[in-house]
Amino acid sequence: MVDVIEKKPAAKLDLDALLLQHEIEQYYYDEVALLDNRDYAEWLKLFTEDCHYFMPVRRTKTSNELEKEFTRPGEIAFFDDDYAMLLARIKKLDTGYAWAEDPPSRQRHLINNVRVLENDGEKLKVTSNFHFYRTRLNSEEDNWIGHRVDELVRVDGELKIKSRNIYLEQTVLLSRNLSNFF
Repeated sequence: MVDVIEKKPAAKLDLDALLLQHEIEQYYYDEVALLDNRDYAEWLKLFTEDCHYFMPVRRTKTSNELEKEFTRPGEIAFFDDDYAMLLARIKKLDTGYAWAEDPPSRQRHLINNVRVLENDGEKLKVTSNFHFYRTRLNSEEDNWIGHRVDELVRVDGELKIKSRNIYLEQTVLLSRNLSNFF
């Protein structure tokens, strides 16, 4: 089931909340710059070693079955990766033998509507919308649009991604491969 994004009441001006919001937004901007530059080894350093990276399959359901719209962990998924799997995917891309990325894709990640949903002092639940554009070879173009729900934690004072759930708006992916990161 998709993470429910609840509407929060308008908050009073809170300097700590503004500084946290700015820190998280800058963190995400730096993160997508690493992805756009294909610096995957540095990107992986943003994750905890016990992370979970999950992109469920979206299915078209009637309004009375919306709780079944997304697959759950343990069911079929586009990605259901831990740190070791992310590392293996990155190492494969670095070999030069990953046919889906030779020549490498040209890509751009756009992140917006970053919202802190929960902050219990130890972990943050943060959602963000994305538009990910990729072009390959001379004529392949892919667009993915959706939102991410992350659990962020601090490790030695630095933000790290402990879990990322990626929810696409599409139910059918038209791309020829899914060799990228969101």
